[in-house]
Amino acid sequence: MISANGWSRRGLLAGASILAAGGSAAAKEDRLADGVVILIDSNEPYVMGHAISYSANLAKHFADRGARLLIEVVANGKGIDVFRADRTPLIEPLATLRQSLPNLTYSMCASSKAIAEAKEQVSIPLISGASLVPFGIGRVVDLQLKGFAYIHA
Repeated sequence: MISANGWSRRGLLAGASILAAGGSAAAKEDRLADGVVILIDSNEPYVMGHAISYSANLAKHFADRGARLLIEVVANGKGIDVFRADRTPLIEPLATLRQSLPNLTYSMCASSKAIAEAKEQVSIPLISGASLVPFGIGRVVDLQLKGFAYIHA
């Protein structure tokens, strides 16, 4: 049945469904843009450098769109070298990036740190601003379950 204004009841329902679906898709897209977790599990300097570049580029990309992005870089396995004050080749870039991006977090796997300390017979110092999480891979999954996008450096 077509009403006097030219709209059918079926057409109105279809239009409303399309608008509602579009709204939920946009909400889901916004939710996924809230955070990114970047995993570093290699002690290769170029891999560590990529993770830092990814962080800076993502922050700029989303800032240019007027969006705030949470970024967490998680170091696991051999990747813990990136946040070791005694080993990282990136101490200055890491400090500069952390100062310029208030929504950036550095996390080191406590399990990997304990294994490295036992193997090397030393206490491993962390760079300023880095914190320990019980298990790096567990932290990555926790963040993914909260809707964070995942990038493997």
